[in-house]
Amino acid sequence: MARVPVPGSELDAGRTAYARQAWEEAYRRLAGAVASGEPEHADDLERLALAAYLTGRDAECAAAWERAHRRHLAAGDPERAARCAFWLAWGLALRGEGAQAGGWLGRALAVLDAAGVGDSPVHGYVQLPPAVQAMYGGDARTAYDGFTRAAAVGDRFGEADLMTLGRLGRGQSLAMLGDVAGGLALLDEAMVAVTTGETSTHVAGLVYCAVIATCLDSWDLRRAQEWTGALTRWCAAQPDMVPYRGQCLVHRAEILQLHGAWPDAMTEAGRACGQLERAPGQTATGMAWHEVGDLHRLRGAYDAAEAAYTRASRHGRDPQPGLALLRVAQGRVDAATAAIRRALAEEHESGPHRPRLLAGCVEVLVAAGDLGGAEGAASELSEMASRIDAPLLHAMALQATGAVLLARGASRDAVGTLRRAWSAWQEIGAPYDAARTRVLIGLACRALDDHDTAALELAAAGWTFAQLGAGPDAARVAELAGHTPRATAPGGLTTRELEVLRLVATGRTNRAIAGDLFLSEKTVARHVANIFTKIDVPSRAAATAYAYQHHLA
Repeated sequence: MARVPVPGSELDAGRTAYARQAWEEAYRRLAGAVASGEPEHADDLERLALAAYLTGRDAECAAAWERAHRRHLAAGDPERAARCAFWLAWGLALRGEGAQAGGWLGRALAVLDAAGVGDSPVHGYVQLPPAVQAMYGGDARTAYDGFTRAAAVGDRFGEADLMTLGRLGRGQSLAMLGDVAGGLALLDEAMVAVTTGETSTHVAGLVYCAVIATCLDSWDLRRAQEWTGALTRWCAAQPDMVPYRGQCLVHRAEILQLHGAWPDAMTEAGRACGQLERAPGQTATGMAWHEVGDLHRLRGAYDAAEAAYTRASRHGRDPQPGLALLRVAQGRVDAATAAIRRALAEEHESGPHRPRLLAGCVEVLVAAGDLGGAEGAASELSEMASRIDAPLLHAMALQATGAVLLARGASRDAVGTLRRAWSAWQEIGAPYDAARTRVLIGLACRALDDHDTAALELAAAGWTFAQLGAGPDAARVAELAGHTPRATAPGGLTTRELEVLRLVATGRTNRAIAGDLFLSEKTVARHVANIFTKIDVPSRAAATAYAYQHHLA
C-alpha cells in the first residue's frame, strides 16, 4: 500500500501544482519525487505523464505512461492498466512510431482479455488509431465507421474524452466525404465539450488543433480564426503549456502568414520543422518546409526558398505551387509552366491543394502568355468557390479572374472584378494578397489612361509590401511606378509581350527570341500569337510596322 506523503513533500507539492494547472511546476516536482524514490501511487504517474505531455516532453511522457501501466497491473487494476497502455500507444502514433503504437494497443486489449473484461471504454479508445490511419490514408468511409463505433462506446459509458474524439473524427471524415457542412457541425459540437470543460486538458489540446486544421482544409477561415482565438485564450490561462505541435504549428504559421505576421509565421514554421524532423514519417514535415519556402520566396530569399522546397519534396510534399512561382520570379517561366501543369494533373479534382494550385497556375500561365490555359484554371477556381462558398476561395477566384481579364486587354472589366477581389481580401485581413490585387488594379487603370488612380493604387501597394518585407514585390512596384504614361503599351500588351514584340521588330526568329529570353520556342510562338491578336495584325511585318509607329521598338 502506498504511503500517504506528508504535507510539504515533493509529491504533495506536485499534486497541488497539477490541480492548479501549473504544468511546469507539476512536472518538475512529480519527476523529482519519482527520481528521489519517494513512494508514489499510479495516479501520480498518470499525472506525471500528462504534465510531461503538456510541457512538450514526449519521451518522458511515454516513460511515465509505461510505468503507470505496470503499477496498475501490479495493483490488480487491468482496466486502468489498459487505459495507460492506450494513451502510450496514442502518443507513439502521433509521433509516427506506428509499430510501437500497434504493440501497445495489442497489449491494452490483451490485458483486458486476460482479465475477462469484454466491454469497457478502452475497447472504444482502441478503435481510434485505426480510424485515424484510415482517414489519413484517404479512406474516409472506413474512418467514419471506426469513429462512430468509438463514439458509441463513449456514449454507453459516459466517457467524455472518447465521445469527443469520436465526434471529432466523424466530423473530419464527413468533411473528407464531401459533406463539409455536416462535418463542421460535428466539429462545433466537439468544441462545445472542450470549451465547457468536459474533456481532459490533453484531449482538449488535440481537439483544438484538429478542428483548426480541418477548418483550414475546408477553406473555412472564419471558423479557423475563431477557434484559433479560443485556443490562444485557453493557452494564456495555462502559460506553462506547450499547445502547438507539429501540424498544428504549420496551420498556425499559415494563418499568421495570411494576416501579414511573417516573422511570427517563420518562427512557428521553423519550430514545426524542428519538432517534426525529430519524428520520422510525419506527413506534416513536408507541409512545414513548404511553408518555410513560401515565406523565404515572398521576402526574396530565393536560395533559401529553393532549399526549403527541396526538403519539402524529400518529406513527400509536392513543392508546388511555391516552386513554380519561384521559377517565375527567377525568369524560368517554361520550367514553372511544366511543373504547375504536372502538379495539377496529379492532384485530384477535390484534393485539398487544388485551389492553391489553380491560383498559382493562373499566375504562371499569364506570365507564359497561355491565356487560354489561365482562363481555364480561373474558371475552375471560380466554380469551386461557388460550390464551397468560402470567402477565401471567392477572393482567390476573383483575383485570378481579374488577372486573366487584364492580360486579355479587358481592362474595364478587370477593374470591377479586381475591386471585388480587393474588398474580399480586406475583409479576410490578408494584406499581402490585397496589395497584389491593388497592383493589378493600378495596371488596369493605367491601361484605361487613368494614370492618377494607377499611381495611387501602386503607391498603396508599395507601402504595404515595404511594411511586410516583400522585397521582390516592392521592387516591381517601384519599377512600375517609375513608368511614364508613354510606357503603357497600346493593346494591353504585357511586359513580356513588349519584349517579344521589340525582338520581332529587329527581325529575329522565334528560335532566336527564345534564346534571348530563355524561353521555349513554343512559348515564344504563343506570345507572338497573342501579340497579333491584341494589336490586330496578320503578320510579323505588320507587327514590326506597328511597333515603330507606336514607338515600341
